[in-house]
Amino acid sequence: MGSRTVGELPPRRRRALLESAAREFAGAGYQRASLNRVIRANGMSKSSFYHYFDSKEALFDAVVTEAGRALVEAVDLPDATELAGPDFWDRIARLLDQLLALAERGELFTSLGRMFYLPDAPAGEDGALSRARAGVDDWLTRALEAGRSAGAVRDDLPPSLQARLALAVLWAMDEWSVTHLPELDADELGRLAAAQLDAIRRLLSP
Repeated sequence: MGSRTVGELPPRRRRALLESAAREFAGAGYQRASLNRVIRANGMSKSSFYHYFDSKEALFDAVVTEAGRALVEAVDLPDATELAGPDFWDRIARLLDQLLALAERGELFTSLGRMFYLPDAPAGEDGALSRARAGVDDWLTRALEAGRSAGAVRDDLPPSLQARLALAVLWAMDEWSVTHLPELDADELGRLAAAQLDAIRRLLSP
């Protein structure tokens, strides 16, 4: 039985609550995150909070779901099949640039990135985090298929093996970048992103 929301806040108050919850989860981790701090920061009582969310997990799932949806909308994410063309790597580079820009100015998206790698986050298959990771994996796998069909990605490995290798490398790069983001200025972050894209191209290009 999954967690659930039990009411609906006005949009502006809901966004403020989810943003403060994202900061709390990203900074303290799931288990140590304090609902009391989130509730106080939003001028709510416990009874009013539990009118809208039945648990900490329900709040966590709402943050992941809505921040993830906002991220997809902010980068205007194309369907992976649309990448099948001669500009495959150029389009991947432009998408990476958009994600970098959001990381530099969007605290909600930075917090979401940290939440993806919390060791104590809810890990159930029906949870928002598991669904989000599965969605990312599915998009990346289909993007690889599009790159193969366009001749931009090597085809000398079985597709399933190639996908596992690429996903493992991409998730490792992302986790390192999210963890070290506070230590990097804009120039360093840009150079790191360029180096990561170059490493992926060398891994995958024919």
